Amino acid sequence: MRKLLILALVGLAAQLVDGALGMAYGLTSSTLLLFVGVAPAAASASVHLAEIGTTLAAGVAHWRFGNVDWRVVTRIALPGAVGAFVGATFLSSISTENAAPWMAGILFTLGAYLLVRFSRPLRQRSGAGRLRGRFLGPLGLVAGFVDATGGGGWGPVATPALLVSGRMEPRKVIGSVDTAEFVVAGAASIGFLIGLGSEGFLLPTVAALLIGGLIAAPVAAWLVRIVPAQLLGATIGGVIVLTNARILLKAGDAGSTVRPVVYLLLAVGWVVALTFAVRALRRTRRARAIVDAATTTATTATTTAVATADTPAVGATPSPDTAAAVVGAGAVAGSAPAGADDDRLAVVER
Repeated sequence: MRKLLILALVGLAAQLVDGALGMAYGLTSSTLLLFVGVAPAAASASVHLAEIGTTLAAGVAHWRFGNVDWRVVTRIALPGAVGAFVGATFLSSISTENAAPWMAGILFTLGAYLLVRFSRPLRQRSGAGRLRGRFLGPLGLVAGFVDATGGGGWGPVATPALLVSGRMEPRKVIGSVDTAEFVVAGAASIGFLIGLGSEGFLLPTVAALLIGGLIAAPVAAWLVRIVPAQLLGATIGGVIVLTNARILLKAGDAGSTVRPVVYLLLAVGWVVALTFAVRALRRTRRARAIVDAATTTATTATTTAVATADTPAVGATPSPDTAAAVVGAGAVAGSAPAGADDDRLAVVER
């Protein structure tokens, strides 16, 4: 009973991270399951089976809020399902001894990616036109394969590529990737079912992860308003790196003198990443404050100019200068970038 409670807390923590970052449910769950001794294939299989429920709930929510581009979903989900099925079959066919370093290596790489990614602000490119199938197809295939073999990775692989393209709104990127993940999780579960059989799924683990994730879903929506995603991403990235480094060092028979040095270097890198994340967060907030101040000033100028124009002297005609002031102030007020008050979408990716 204690173990199931711990697993439920793992699912809850993973969903809180996923809700705040738009990614990392699979990464966090798989890393913690490996840490407590669950076999790699069983860990990935159980996480993906639980994800069928969590991604379905997330997809429905995104659909209701209008965050889903169904064209992108269909073009990325089907190749993603193929990649996930192949990845699940591959992971099921290798021994536990060989699978552990493979899975830990993927998770370590993705954790390092999170550290680098959230230590700096996202630079979006402005693009024109729609995303093409020849880009979405291979992206889904690779992301699905990495997700199944690593126990997570669909969001960290797919979301950055779509965000950096600059051709989709961030909210639609996150919503579309979330919705497509339901199909990917289902295909991976089928692959594990064929490769491992029904005994490959740890059903109590699945139930605990699912319950914890469903409980955390509404809390995560509140958490994202409180905790800066930039700091949370860098923190979770460091946890994933250090945890999987332990498995990799053990698999590589690293000596007792080498391990402390490696852990120290990784810890220093983690602190550096957190420092850069704090600096990036402060720069983002300063830029937002400047935009807010400019918008407030322009709105005040517009209101004053309109009030002056609406109250002319009796028999007087508004002067061209007054009219120009009204038009100019309105143009300045209308030039404030939309969504400037949301600094999380600039750093969140799934």
